[in-house]
Amino acid sequence: MEVVTAGLEAGEVKASRGVVLLPDTTLDQVMDQAFDMIILPGGLPGSDHLDNDPRIHELLKRMHSEGGYTAAICAAPKVLASSGLLDGRKATGYPGVLDGMDLPQVDVDLQPVIRDSRVITSRGPGTAMDFALELIEVLEGKAKRDEVEAALVRP
Repeated sequence: MEVVTAGLEAGEVKASRGVVLLPDTTLDQVMDQAFDMIILPGGLPGSDHLDNDPRIHELLKRMHSEGGYTAAICAAPKVLASSGLLDGRKATGYPGVLDGMDLPQVDVDLQPVIRDSRVITSRGPGTAMDFALELIEVLEGKAKRDEVEAALVRP
């Protein structure tokens, strides 16, 4: 798999727990590229920054309309909800994030990872491995997921 990380702006991104990440590129540089999946990382205030950027909503809606996958973990499912991609779907997120929004069209659930059609959501840091394995399965198949999971020596 080829993974491309893109920041809203050029330069480093400081995550919610102080981890510093250096994206491969900027969002502007990849806006017109085709991808199989768009994955939004969680955390605050990062998820709020994503939610407040109209380019993210444009990209998510385009991905959805073209039949691609969208995925979000932790607080980031709120961005999918704001884009209308969770309407009529079952979804999960960090406790209180989706519950705190007025989402009568969304079936909010407590499962660690939920795939509803081409939308995948996950609860938070503790479910990150399950989320990653689900993404691998969606993109590369069950056999690849099983191969990766076996090497992880999970219980």
